[in-house]
Amino acid sequence: MQASVQWLDNVSFRATSASGHDVVMDGSPEYGGQNKGARPMELILMGVGGCASFDIVTILKKARQDITDVRCELQAERADAIPAVFTKIHLHFVVSGRAIKEKQVAKAVELSAEKYCSASRMLSDGGVEISHDFEIIEVE
Repeated sequence: MQASVQWLDNVSFRATSASGHDVVMDGSPEYGGQNKGARPMELILMGVGGCASFDIVTILKKARQDITDVRCELQAERADAIPAVFTKIHLHFVVSGRAIKEKQVAKAVELSAEKYCSASRMLSDGGVEISHDFEIIEVE
């Protein structure tokens, strides 16, 4: 996997993935940022949510669950000292669909956390406390 990051101005950067997608990152205004993009640590948090959500959707589809939406709401805490690494991350999955089985969602969340989500495993192996829970919303 490869990527590149190019300085734009002040504390703003454009990251380009090997697959050709761009993301603009910017620092907070207190450090000269102009709110042109997400903060780099926000992107890490969003990456964990995206990785885990990919797993949840894939596992639930394989289990033939009739999902209509999957949302991952993340909350994170960071260390007070520099480097201000993540110390805790909580992932709350909201799974919507028809006749979704709670046991299947629980299994999908567990498999993502313990086996498949490389982003969350990398962070948890590095000392970040990661927790998960979920809710199911029945739709007609």
